[in-house]
Amino acid sequence: MRICVIDGQGGGIGSAVIKQLKGAFGESVEIFALGTNAIATTQMLKARANRGASGENAIVRTVVDADIIIGPIGIVLANAMMGEVTPRIAEAVASCRAKKFLLPLTQENVEIVGLVSVPLPRLVETLIKEQLRTLIEKGESYV
Repeated sequence: MRICVIDGQGGGIGSAVIKQLKGAFGESVEIFALGTNAIATTQMLKARANRGASGENAIVRTVVDADIIIGPIGIVLANAMMGEVTPRIAEAVASCRAKKFLLPLTQENVEIVGLVSVPLPRLVETLIKEQLRTLIEKGESYV
């Protein structure tokens, strides 16, 4: 199972996700750290991602083969993260066949109506327990 974790800026969200994924699933999943910049990728690799790459082309080419994509909602919003998410990245992520789990964290002028504010660690915990555990244990693929 190939999981792509996408983040930008300082990579803090992606790093938190990867740490919890590794804690829950160990080496039974392959985690690709895809950063919109080298700093984000480096931080996610320090969190124990299996592989990492940075930049628009790396993200666009890698998400095609992903089973699961995890990241903040900004990864599907053109020009999000202070412009780090290019229109090409947003389109590639939104269009690929992988199952996408988007964390409702954004600095953009976007509000998701009806959403209850939950801290990042709790969001990731819920993602793992209620969404990913069954998929990964069954080995389901969306590609």
